[in-house]
Amino acid sequence: MQGIPIFLARVLILAGLLIAPFAQADEPVLVPPPLQVSFVDRASATAQDAIDQAMDLLGIRYRRGGSSPEAGFDCSGFVSHVFREGLGMVLPRSSKEMSKSGEEISRDELRPGDLVFFNTMRKAFSHVGIYLGDNQFVHAPRSGGRVRIEDLRESYWMKRFNGARRVNLD
Repeated sequence: MQGIPIFLARVLILAGLLIAPFAQADEPVLVPPPLQVSFVDRASATAQDAIDQAMDLLGIRYRRGGSSPEAGFDCSGFVSHVFREGLGMVLPRSSKEMSKSGEEISRDELRPGDLVFFNTMRKAFSHVGIYLGDNQFVHAPRSGGRVRIEDLRESYWMKRFNGARRVNLD
């Protein structure tokens, strides 16, 4: 992997874009440990539990109505699962119902563990994710997708941002 900075090589390996072409046939391909993400360090202990649970589910496939890693997740099934398994907290099942939980907060008040809502189906609060910090959130995106991290600053999400809620994690 000569000529590629270590950080970039790790990102490319994690993204599945850099693999064996750089290794000799008889050399093992070394995969570095996962990158440490700074926004996790700033989360409270209970928000950290939810974030840890969510991060463990990255890559799980989307399934409409799904609410488990085995079956797959839709957006609200993912969020419900994370809060139930990570914190023992039962949230309403739909994103619309979740949008009435906890305390309404503005975008500039977001903290790790907060719920972020979007209008993705021409109706308010039709999609939900979990805020991670540094403008990042994790969610189950859509049919054919997998649980992943996105940036709130991307134009798609900026245009569709509906609001945020803070559920009592303490």
